[in-house]
Amino acid sequence: MDWGSITKALASLTAPMRALVGTGRGGWFPVVREPYTGAWQQNQEITAETSLTYSAVFACATLIASDIGKLGLRLVQLDDDGIWTETTSAAFSPVLRKPNRYQNRIEFITAWVMSKLIHGNTYVLKERDARGVIVALYVLDPTRVTVMVSPMGEVFYKLSKDDLAGLEGESVTVPAREIIHDKMVPLYHPLIGVSPIHACGIAALQGLSIQNNSSAFFQNGARPSGILTTPQALTDAQVESLKAKWGAGYTGANAGKVALLSHGLTYEQVTVNAADAQLIEQLEWTATTVCSCFHLQPYMISIGDPPPYANIEPLTIQYYSQCLQEKIEHLELCLDEGLELPKPYGTEFDLDDLMRMDSLSKNEAASKAISSGGMTINEARKRYFGLGPVAGGDTPYVQQQYWPLSQLSSRPIPSTPTNQPAAMPDPDDDTGATPDELERMYQKAMAVYARVA
Repeated sequence: MDWGSITKALASLTAPMRALVGTGRGGWFPVVREPYTGAWQQNQEITAETSLTYSAVFACATLIASDIGKLGLRLVQLDDDGIWTETTSAAFSPVLRKPNRYQNRIEFITAWVMSKLIHGNTYVLKERDARGVIVALYVLDPTRVTVMVSPMGEVFYKLSKDDLAGLEGESVTVPAREIIHDKMVPLYHPLIGVSPIHACGIAALQGLSIQNNSSAFFQNGARPSGILTTPQALTDAQVESLKAKWGAGYTGANAGKVALLSHGLTYEQVTVNAADAQLIEQLEWTATTVCSCFHLQPYMISIGDPPPYANIEPLTIQYYSQCLQEKIEHLELCLDEGLELPKPYGTEFDLDDLMRMDSLSKNEAASKAISSGGMTINEARKRYFGLGPVAGGDTPYVQQQYWPLSQLSSRPIPSTPTNQPAAMPDPDDDTGATPDELERMYQKAMAVYARVA
């Protein structure tokens, strides 16, 4: 990268640039978020790092990132028929296959999506060769990037030192064309994304508090805490002695042992147990709230039971449409613009890697596609079964009895026939029939009657 020319160009700007507050932590209010008054003084502030220690937040973020990361990423080209088909290019294909020297494609996309989900922003630095072609992409630490806007409305990014990305100085400011910026939801400013943790942080902190209290509860032998009372007056020395003996003999590892009480002491419970506190219900509620902020159904991270569907394809389509689709399509647009792809090139994720069918569904879909003429045999073999072509399989087929509506409408409508069939002769009418003919007609009628009877 020609950092010298970039720095020289930035030095020519006489007007100071304004840094947008909050970009370093991924939200508009990044410094302290208090779930209640005084929580900060008790080290109870909500941060992305704290929230990720809650299992529901970790499960949601990693599920979404891994599902997008496993999709195949390909370079496509718009052909003359208006169809995007996979292609290759010496200028663009290499960086899509291997984004940088230390990450493969899956690791790169997963890091991209994780940064967006946790911090609300993903910053990707471009590396160019002498021709100006992008040869590497680096996902930066969003806490070390600051968005800056000049009085003319130009956008710049101030980057701190990053050895992996080749940023050796303490900081460098680059123009927007050298950064791919993918924002989660710009609630407060069009250049600042907000993470789902912004909405579910309090629920995550509540879930962590429940788990911490449960840990302390079970360390105490799963017995609620209480107090010792006596009607007698005790001296300070006696009180201290009782406290020491009780703490040494009946708490921690010794919880649950039989206590021998003297001086009229009685034990009174002062906290409720887990069942009375509805601990499991409260913990499930916090996890469900986290899932709703990530637009996930709770059953996908093992919260509650899944819907009773025999076919999971509708559930996968619902998951894609309400959770993944916007992120995938936005990522494709960011790559198209960031890689400066000329028309008719573009990038596309292979959704078949997400919506995989079972063998029965594959056979049924392939059979219908071939019989309807929508696919050739070779196309169905490649898409549904990953098999190679066969001779004669490149032609679509339909059944012969299918007729175009235009030809059917020009055909005449069938009419009722005008010629009526001749009437059978009356056996009682001997006019025009000889006795032998009448006898034969009678025998024939009797034979028919015998067969019917």
